[in-house]
Amino acid sequence: MEPSYWTPVDLQRFLDEYAIQAELLPNIGHTPTVPAAAMALGVAPDQIIKTLLFLVEQLAAVAPTPVVVISHGERRVDTRLLAEHFGVGKKRVTLAPADVVLATLGYPAGGVPPFGHATHLPVIVDASVQTVKAGVIFGGGGDDRTMLRLTVAELLRVTGAEVVAMS
Repeated sequence: MEPSYWTPVDLQRFLDEYAIQAELLPNIGHTPTVPAAAMALGVAPDQIIKTLLFLVEQLAAVAPTPVVVISHGERRVDTRLLAEHFGVGKKRVTLAPADVVLATLGYPAGGVPPFGHATHLPVIVDASVQTVKAGVIFGGGGDDRTMLRLTVAELLRVTGAEVVAMS
């Protein structure tokens, strides 16, 4: 049986329901890397964002806390900074595997949008995202062939994210 997950149709429904000022850009082609996505869209690589799911183990007897981190596509999220933010050791912060991403957020890894997830979770936006000169960013649109265009201000408004230096 094929795993069930959400698609750009579900994301569009979320955009409409909450009057979010964003646009889905379907069928942009295969964009496995940030440079490929930037080239397909005709934008600077720093305008591409990625939505990642991290697991933070705060107490040994309790399941890890999932946290969404949104960062520039080409920057690495520094797990040491994320660990410090939560007051835990670096080894207690891990990137969630693809099956956990799908089960928790509802979207497959590689197409995860910055919001509209199956589970409402805390969101951290890397402070560097605010420095995008154009003010317009592009993130996952629900699958690996769709992107979402929105402004940094709209991202922050919709997610209610905490802005922290993470890269």
